Amino acid sequence: MRIQANSLAEQVERVLRQRLYSGTYAAGSRMPSESELAAEFGVSRATVRTVLAKLAAQGLILRRQGDGTYVNERVQQAKAHLQNIWDFACLIENNGYSPSIRVISKEVREATEDESRALAIEPGAALLSMTRLFCADGKPVILAHNVFPLSLFRVPIEEVDGTRRIRDIVRHDCQHDIAFAITEIHATQPAEEAASLLERSASEPLLLLKVAFYSRENIPLALGENYFDDATLRLNLVQVWG
Repeated sequence: MRIQANSLAEQVERVLRQRLYSGTYAAGSRMPSESELAAEFGVSRATVRTVLAKLAAQGLILRRQGDGTYVNERVQQAKAHLQNIWDFACLIENNGYSPSIRVISKEVREATEDESRALAIEPGAALLSMTRLFCADGKPVILAHNVFPLSLFRVPIEEVDGTRRIRDIVRHDCQHDIAFAITEIHATQPAEEAASLLERSASEPLLLLKVAFYSRENIPLALGENYFDDATLRLNLVQVWG
């Protein structure tokens, strides 16, 4: 399996992460060596080492000096917890509130260069772009911007119901299941529109969650940029330690 030159470490990470979550590498088992992985993917050992260091920092694997790399025995437990974190309706429910979703906008547009790269589609390919407001007991708490490759949809775009959870949109309208997500979390000053919709001052920082969703086959399914009101909701993450 030779990986293409674009974002080598990122692509190797996606494949290894999928293998860890799917059980291809059994919990507690020893993984292939750096040399074996480098040969399989057609990349340098330095690239493999970078990826393994990141997976180890996330608690998915354990690196033992002189003994190799092992799959964390609790990796499946971590997966079960993390699967629900970016289901925002579920997150709102877990905080003790009743969730609702309001569609702010839905349109078809061309992908930007960054979006094309992240979604592995041609530059300028068509996307479905949706902006949605998640509420907890009627109070706005999350502003979600999502984009999906238009080619994934198996139903007319007019039939895509943005008031559903993202996993249901992907499952029913694209006939895929979300297997895992890669997330970046930042504190940021919200844009004026985001602050207004979330009923927050533009001077108050919010959490910005950038999420990429993938299928079990490592197909990029969607991207998300989400402003999160952590004054109302608690965001609890679990990381497995040895």
